[in-house]
Amino acid sequence: MEQPIRNVHEQAYLEELKKNQERDFARNWVNSSVFLFYLQVFCVVAFILGGCYGLYNHRYKGKPEVAVPSNTLYTPQYK
Repeated sequence: MEQPIRNVHEQAYLEELKKNQERDFARNWVNSSVFLFYLQVFCVVAFILGGCYGLYNHRYKGKPEVAVPSNTLYTPQYK
């Protein structure tokens, strides 16, 4: 009587172990490779958008008004 009960429990344990191994990230290379691919695409897109945003924030805003002293001009004017 002990042997069939143990065999049933052992069989249930092996089935549960097989299900867990199929769902495991490290053992199921199909799911893990798809996840890593999309993670890589997300990181590349985030890096590109971050770079574009940084360039936009530090863009050239035009020629500034600079006060030039009259004695440093091409034709200087002395007092």
